[in-house]
Amino acid sequence: MAVRLSNETLGNVPAGIPRPAYDRTALTPGIVHIGLGNFHRAHQAWYLHRLMQEGLAQDWAIIGAGVRPYDAKMREKLLAQDCLTTLIELDPTGMSAEVSGAMTDYLPIEEGNGALIRAMADPAIRIVALTVTEGGYYIDPATGGFDSTHEDMIYDAAHPDAPRTAFGAMIAALRLRRDAGVGPFTAQSCDNLQGNGAVLRQTLVTLARMSDSELALWIDNEAAFPNSMVDCIVPATGPSEIALARSIGIDDSAPVTHENYRQWVIEDEFCAGRPDWDKAGAVFSDRVHDYEAMKIRILNGGHQVIANAGELLSCGTIAECMAHPLILDFFRKVQRAEITQQVDPVPGMTPQAYAELIETRFANREIRDTTRRVAFDGSSRHPGFILPVLRDALAAGGSVSGLSLVEALWARMCAGTREDGSAIEPNDPFWDDLNQTALEAKDNPQRWLEQRQYYGALADNDAFRAAFAGWLELIWSKGTTAALEQYIRG
Repeated sequence: MAVRLSNETLGNVPAGIPRPAYDRTALTPGIVHIGLGNFHRAHQAWYLHRLMQEGLAQDWAIIGAGVRPYDAKMREKLLAQDCLTTLIELDPTGMSAEVSGAMTDYLPIEEGNGALIRAMADPAIRIVALTVTEGGYYIDPATGGFDSTHEDMIYDAAHPDAPRTAFGAMIAALRLRRDAGVGPFTAQSCDNLQGNGAVLRQTLVTLARMSDSELALWIDNEAAFPNSMVDCIVPATGPSEIALARSIGIDDSAPVTHENYRQWVIEDEFCAGRPDWDKAGAVFSDRVHDYEAMKIRILNGGHQVIANAGELLSCGTIAECMAHPLILDFFRKVQRAEITQQVDPVPGMTPQAYAELIETRFANREIRDTTRRVAFDGSSRHPGFILPVLRDALAAGGSVSGLSLVEALWARMCAGTREDGSAIEPNDPFWDDLNQTALEAKDNPQRWLEQRQYYGALADNDAFRAAFAGWLELIWSKGTTAALEQYIRG
């Protein structure tokens, strides 16, 4: 019978599965992490857990937090098992598991975020970290600037003591710290954004300025916002993952599966101390932007290259996409001819070598990373991962044929049907608008590019407009397979 995971049952975890060797009751918190999804638990929390296993960082335990009503369900699950997580590494050569214990509490989700604000105002908290997805920073996708017109930002500016967003809560806590003569915490983004620290600074400082310009200046001058690059493929958890954990003897209601690869590159810019994550394998570097660009453009961009084609051709997982000969050849050619041409090397890794590594990782059949998950939120992911490469390629006089096809495949996917006639369920926060525009673009491809909130000035580029229109017309008239074949043939 599987062991129900908790502090009391750690000693009964099956032999061969490592579990915390440290006294979890003696840990004290140093980090509040907002957004307790699978990625955080398999990545940042794991690095801290590894330090704790060596007797280090005992005063850096994580307090989890969320700001949306749906976070309450995860809170309930994790508190019921004392915030322990079963991590299951899925490698084609074999499976392994361990129990991670760096997180010790999960704050209640409240309207006005009072508990979160109080926790972040505690001087013991020296880092507030976030994984809120790349679409969660209130960025205008066309300009890259802060979207001060968003209703959430207007609300938080008008209700600074009882905000509805994580950013408003961070500002409220920083105000309390300043007024109490306590220094600020480091604000650490762990999301897939180029310059994620700079983006987080922009969001916090600009939002603060909307209600308190002096506080905004204090935050800008005194707080720290390190940029970082995070990398690990972590699928969503469903019934099969829960069953997998039980099959190895652990009853965990929220286990996490992940690939056998992690990377974390961080700017060493912290205003209130930090754990020695480098002793667990992280890298502190002043070249984070180069690492970020390589990962975001080749891995995250590569996901968008294949995901929409995979949806249209009914490939259920990313590994199935990579097993499809046309999608694989499409991925290889777009990477070689277009994406890697706009990426600089980093120490020990060329862009082409990294693309080959990503191909191997995507093809891992043990990782059931659904095509639907990767295709989700294209309205954030295409402006974040694909369009910057396209702009750079156009500026450099390079090829954009494949990237234009990527955009045409997204437009076709948003029409809501696969090529076998089955329906694609809504898969974007702005699905209704995208779906309507995609259907209009069937007869008028330029209608898709008129979405300037995504394309900005790209909509006026003749080369891109022509390439996009040609591909979308071909996809609608002859199908996705014909378009992929034509691109691959050159």
